[in-house]
This record gives sequence, structure tokens and C-alpha cells, in this order.
Amino acid sequence: MAGMIKHIIRRLLWTIPVLIVISLITFALMHAVPGGPFTGQRPLPAPVLANLNAYYHLDQPLWRQYLIYVWDVLHGDFGPTYTELGLTVNNVFAQHFPISIILGCLAFFVAVAIGIPLGIIASLHQNKFVDYLCSFFAVSGVSIPEMTLGPLLIFVFALKLGVLPVARWGTWQQAVLPALTFGIGSAAILARLTRASMLQVLREDFVRTAKAKGVSGMRLITRHTLRNALIPVVTTLGPLFAGFITGSMVIEQIFAIPGLGKYFILSVTNRDYPVIMGTTLLFATILVLANLAVDIVYAWLDPRIRLE
Repeated sequence: MAGMIKHIIRRLLWTIPVLIVISLITFALMHAVPGGPFTGQRPLPAPVLANLNAYYHLDQPLWRQYLIYVWDVLHGDFGPTYTELGLTVNNVFAQHFPISIILGCLAFFVAVAIGIPLGIIASLHQNKFVDYLCSFFAVSGVSIPEMTLGPLLIFVFALKLGVLPVARWGTWQQAVLPALTFGIGSAAILARLTRASMLQVLREDFVRTAKAKGVSGMRLITRHTLRNALIPVVTTLGPLFAGFITGSMVIEQIFAIPGLGKYFILSVTNRDYPVIMGTTLLFATILVLANLAVDIVYAWLDPRIRLE
């Protein structure tokens, strides 16, 4: 237990230099692109452009701009947005990030609840009808993009059957179709990965030894096979969860969901520097914490793995 706590503290401390490096790289890359946030299709008069650059400290040297940004972030201020007057990055996170969290958690649950059991079932019925059926789902889920699957689910369940609403956000019924659309593709990937990992473990010597000793059924699967087979699957869950939580612009546009995903894309196209930095640091933080959770799950799945 003490080793686990030390590992968690050490990883959290390492998060600080990781975020600093990510912020430096992001800051350098977004300023390396020619132009600026106020040099769009409609050129502004020179005095107006100079006032805007001075107000947002864009007339300062890059090193000073970076230090000003870091100082503001350390005080909990991620800066104003350049595209929407009076709106700050903190407001964007407060208004839209909770929605992305809910949608992401639901989609993650769909991916895990469908993908892992299907992979297990397929591996236990290798080269049989059930295996072929699960493989068909896996291939279909990977092949059909979200921009196609979303409207298809809307057509079937909302327009034809009328059992679910078409779009918007606010009730649990409105969350069903977006969560399914967002999670099915990842469920297919998890199903294929779980099947392959299970088949590999089922051929190991210790599984054959357990069978020779009379172990069979659910005990063989849960105690000898599943925990070892899930290790490579868990590896993908960290980045997968981070991707779900930060939202998807495609899903949000199809179902008119006011989440955070669109800001990841629009901030780049609009050259909105504070939003680019804020969303990048948010994604990096979630990714680091998700990978930390994966390491902890490793130790639970296989006690031979040491975190120290």
C-alpha cells in the first residue's frame, strides 16, 4: 500500500514538468504559424489591430507572453477568448466541460460494456457462429464512421420507431443515441483486442495446466484467463477515456450537444491562443491521470507488477 501511494505521488509530481513541456511545445507551434488571431479575412485598421495586440499582450516578446500566461494559469485564470467578446476560457470549461464529461463517461461505459464481453464470448467460441457474429460487429463498428452511424441511429430509433428524441441535450433519453454513436466504434476495437488477447492467453501453458488439474468453466475464465488477458486491453482504456471526456465535434454537431469538443477544432481554425492552450492542457492532464489509473489497475490485475 505504501508503495502504491509513493507511486501515485511520484506520478503526480511528474505531471508538472510534463505539462510545462506540453505547454511550451503548444505555445511555440501555435505562434510559428504565420498570421494571428486578428488577421482574418477582413483586415482590421492598423490602429485597431495595434490596440488589440496591446490589450492581449500580443505585442510583447514570446517569452514574456508565455510567462504572463503561466502566471495567470497559476492563479486559476486561463485567459479570455479572442472570438467571443466577454467570454473567458474558464467560462467555456464551466459551461461545456461538464456536458462532455457526462457524454464521455456514458460512451466509455458503452464501449467497455459491449466490447469486452463480446471479445470474451468470441474467444470462447472460436471459429463458430457466435465468433463470426461478434467479428462481424467488430468489423462493422470500425468501418462505419460516426458521421454515418449517428444519422442512421436517428433515422431508425427517432424517426421510424419514435422511441428516442432526435437531438439536443438535457434528459437521459437525449443521451442514449449520442452515447451509442460515440461508443460503438471503440466497442468494436475493444472487442477485437479482447478476443485476440484471450485467445493468446488460452494457449498459454498455465491455462493448459489448470485444465489438466480439473479447473474449468467460469473459474478458469475469471481466475486464470481473464485477468491476464485484460492487461493489454486496459492499456488502451486510458487514452480512450481521455478522448471520450474531451468530447467529439462530430457527435456534438450531429446531435446539437453544447459540449467542449467543438472548441478543440474551432480554437485552431480561429487562432484563439488561450482556448488552444487551455484545451490542450486539459486534455494532457486528463490523459496523464487516466494513465495513472491504468497503472493502478495493472497492479490489481497482476500482483507481480511492481509500481515502485
